[in-house]
Formats: sequence, C-alpha cells, structure tokens
Amino acid sequence: MSGRGFWIVAALIGGGLILLIVNDSSGQTFGLPNSAFATTLYLGIWAGVLAVGILGSRQRLGDVARNLALWLLIALVLVAGYQYRYELQDVLSRVTAGLVPGSPLSVGDGNGGTVVMIDKSPNGHFEARAGVNETTITFMIDTGASSTVLTEADARRAGYDPAALSYAVPISTANGTATAAHVTADRIAVGAIERRNVPMLVVQPGMLDQSLLGMNFIGTLSGFDVRGDRLILRD
Repeated sequence: MSGRGFWIVAALIGGGLILLIVNDSSGQTFGLPNSAFATTLYLGIWAGVLAVGILGSRQRLGDVARNLALWLLIALVLVAGYQYRYELQDVLSRVTAGLVPGSPLSVGDGNGGTVVMIDKSPNGHFEARAGVNETTITFMIDTGASSTVLTEADARRAGYDPAALSYAVPISTANGTATAAHVTADRIAVGAIERRNVPMLVVQPGMLDQSLLGMNFIGTLSGFDVRGDRLILRD
C-alpha cells in the first residue's frame, strides 16, 4: 500500500470512529443505527484497502479481475462446504460404506435418535467395523451371543494383555467349549452409537475365528431389524 493510500484509510477509520463517538447518545449516524454504520464503515475500510492494494500493484485490469474471481470462487466453495458439511459427511459415509465392507452408515431418524445401517458382507454375515477403546475392530454381529467376545489377537490390538488375563469363564463357541476372561471396554462405538464401560470376554488363541458383537451391546438399543441385505440398529 502506498503512503498516500495508507493515510486515506487511516483518515477513514479516524473519521468514522469520531462520528460514532459523537453520535453515541443519539444512537444514529447519517440516519443509520450506529451498529449498522459501524458495519458499513468496517466493510468500506476493507474495500478501500483492497482497492488501494490493487491500484498500487500496477497489474493489468484483466489480471486483477481474474484473480479476484478466483478468490471469490474459493470463498464461495469454502462457505458452501461449511453450510453443507453435514450433508457432505453423509455422502462420504455412504461412499465409505459401499467401498469398505462392514462400514456403518449413521443417519438421524428425525426424532433426535440415531440409526446405523450395516450392509451384509460378501460372506453372508453382518459385520461391523466398531471402535473398541482407540482401535477399530471388525465384529460379526451375533444376536445369539449373550456377550461381546474378542479374539486373542483383537484383544491385544485393543490394548489388553491376553497373557495377563484369568481365563475362568466357561463358554461355548463354534469350535467347542472354551474358557474366557473378563475385561471391560472403556468405549465401544458402532457408527454414531456409542456405549461406555462395556463388559466383554476374551477367548484363548484358536478358540474363535472372529470377534463377536453380542447382546450386551445390541440389547441396549431401542431396536434393530433386518431389511433384505441391510441390518438397521436404532438408538
């Protein structure tokens, strides 16, 4: 900005502030409420700074117009992205759910509740990628299992030390009778549905092919149902 331009902008700021101070008691300046006049002054100052900067740059008018149009387009894209951020998140969730098997899709039910939809996996089961503590684990959803059960490998990934656990709980699995150990998950989240301090079981190596999301989690929901190849969890 040139020296002359600086003093012009400074004079505008000073004059505007003086007018606001003088007209504080009346509440109006040039027929405008002081708040509206202050906003107009603020925008006018920025417009003046922009104009002085453009004139001082000595760029061709066509280049200036092109640059302004580019920045205006960027600003509009950012504003639109912010205004439609929730819709964009929904689109991203739908794309992810279609590309990554077991990815839950969370939507609102219109009444303040949450609905999570899970598509059937290619193996014919409903599987869900769920957050356990700070780790993502793929569970098979098993309404016949009373408890949520972790394999030894998944338990280790979730932050537990299988070697330090006490395997004293008898259970029946597809591979036969086994014993399991009690642990507690600080957090289990399937999409936007989250539960805290969830009891779980950890089985010994080789006793379970995949971790199970059981009824001690599913039973806390307001409901669930299957529609074709989609499982719907309602909270």
